[in-house]
Parts: sequence; structure tokens; C-alpha cells
Amino acid sequence: MATTLRTSMEKTFLIGLVAGVTIAFLWMVGSLATPIFWAVVLAVLFESAYRWLHRRLGGREALAAGATILLILVVVVLPLSAIGAAVTSEAAALYQRIESGAINVQAPIDAAERAMPQVARVMERFGLDVDRLRQSLSGVAVTVSRFLASQALAIGQNALRMLLMIVVTLYLLFFFLRDGDRLTAAIVRALPLGDVRERQLMERFARITRATMKGTIIVAMAQGALGGVTFALLGIPAAVFWGVVMTVISLLPAVGSGIVWVPAAIILALTGQVAKGVILVLVGALVIGMVDNVLRPILVGRETRIPDWIVFISILGGLASVGLSGFVIGPVVAGLFLTVWEMFTEEYGPVDNIPASGATPPVEVAVTVLNVEAPPEPPPTPS
Repeated sequence: MATTLRTSMEKTFLIGLVAGVTIAFLWMVGSLATPIFWAVVLAVLFESAYRWLHRRLGGREALAAGATILLILVVVVLPLSAIGAAVTSEAAALYQRIESGAINVQAPIDAAERAMPQVARVMERFGLDVDRLRQSLSGVAVTVSRFLASQALAIGQNALRMLLMIVVTLYLLFFFLRDGDRLTAAIVRALPLGDVRERQLMERFARITRATMKGTIIVAMAQGALGGVTFALLGIPAAVFWGVVMTVISLLPAVGSGIVWVPAAIILALTGQVAKGVILVLVGALVIGMVDNVLRPILVGRETRIPDWIVFISILGGLASVGLSGFVIGPVVAGLFLTVWEMFTEEYGPVDNIPASGATPPVEVAVTVLNVEAPPEPPPTPS
């Protein structure tokens, strides 16, 4: 009895010690959570490239990891840095031009009033004062442009901190690539979920991460790039800035880049540039708007796709919780949420205890609501 009690106390103390030290370690590295997360994401996304380089370089792990990081620098880091610098410059210039009056934000209202004098009478009939509307529009434009410029300048001022985060991310990425298989095996051996469940969870995490990046981020970047190029060809100021804005807006399901290019087309038409406005509408509707329908099935294929409404709330929640990285962290966490509930229903969901009334069992209701494929029914037992 004393031996059993002692063994139980030792196990309890060990579990408490492991939990306490783990919490302390996570609290200590909490400020590095973002670069750690992005290192994991990049390791998942570039795993195929690493393995190809590993084979081509004769199985030298360190050299293959270094070559993969060099590839990421050329393909991801340097282009994004150049775009960030351009956005910072254009946002500041746009704000200065609006505040100085070089860009007249009241011009569309004046043009509409001149083209259709009855517009002012209709607006007055609904209790809208055209002069007050002009002043409000001007104030909103200055406020929005000041906010955007301040955010862009803040990014520029924090360039050193961002550079440090990038260095930490790439440093961790080197070890995640080189030692990925060993780290995965160690995690599987340590977690008390069972090897099959743990590997299933990790594989699902990898699929969700790839699907989120390819099906959401890359599609949004393609829409933003097409929008920015179109703006530049039409001579619209701050084309790179508006392209990035369209990229960010396109990340949200049910919200598209049309929020940017539709008002731009209307303003072009009202200010006498009808041909440019028509071209922008055609490109926006036939090219930019179709990118999602064409690219997403090609990029995602049969990989996991999270329901749009869950993606929407997870992105908003991620942005509110962790900032810009929430665009990726939110859907990944939501995907893991669906995965663990799917695993739970497969493991513990009742299959024999079906209500006699014919009502849908609670587990099936939960699976349907979460849009997770229900586990297959067991084969009938022979009589």
C-alpha cells in the first residue's frame, strides 16, 4: 500500500513538474510566438522543396536546409520587403496629396451634380445636404488616409524589429527543416494521445496550413496583383498601395476586391474618364473576380477546405488576437478545432444509441453544423 501511494505521488509530482516547467517555458518564449509559428508554416509549405534539394545534394541535410532558406529569401522575403517599402512610400504620398488638396476628394460629387442636376434635388428630398456631404467626405478621406499612412509609417519605423523577427524565423526554420522528421517523432513519442491520432493531427495541420496559404493567401495576392497592375496601367495614383489593400480585403470570405475597384471605376466615370472606368469594370468583373473560381480549385485540389463562415470569423478573431498573422493563424486554429472534434466524434460518438423517434442524433447534428464529414457507419452484423 505504501509503495503504491509513493508511486502515485511520484507520478503526480512528475506530471505537475512537467506542466509547470512547460508553462514557464511557453511564457518565456511567448514574445517569439509569431516567428516560431511562421517558421513552422514555412517548413510545412517548403517541405517538398527541401526534400527535392535533399535528394539532389546527396542527402546532406544542413546544405539542403540552407539552400531552401535561400530559396525562401529570393521567392518570399525580398519581394515582400520591396512591396512593403513601396506601400509605405505611396501611403505617405497619398495622404500628403489629399491633405494639400492635390487630390480633390469632392470632385466625384461635383461631377455628378454637374452631369445630373436632379441628383442634388433628390438628395435634398431625402434630407441630405450636398455641401455637408462634401465636407464629410473630405473629412473621412483625410482621416482614412492619415490612418493608413500612420500604419504604413509605423511598419517602416518598426523595420528593425521586423528584420529581427525575420532573422529569428529563418534561424528556427533551418532546424525545423533539417530536424523535422526527428522533431515529429519526438512529439509523437511524448504526447499521450496515441501515435495514430498524433500523426493524424499533424498531417491534418499540414494539409490545413497548405490549403489556407494556397487557397486563401495566394489567391488574394493574385487578385491584389492584378488589381494593382490594372490601376497602374490606367494611371490611378498609388497603384501598389491599392493593390495591397485589395489583397487584404480579398482575404475575407464574402468580401472581395470590388470594394476598391468598383468605387474607383465610378469615380473615373464621374470625372470624365468613362473609357478607363469601363475598362476597370470589365477587368474587375471578368479577370479579378474570376481568379478565385479558377485558381482555388487548381491550388487546393482535394485538400481540406474550411467552411467560408468559419474562415470569416476565425480571420477576424485571429486579427483581433494576434494581429496581422491572424490571417493565417485564425484559419489554422479553426481547422484544428474541426479536426479534434472530428477525432472525438469518431472515438466517442454513439453509434448504437440512436433515438427511437427517428430524430437526428446529437453527434450528427454537431458534425453537420461544423461541416465535418461524419464517420462511416459500421457494416451490419450478420444474423
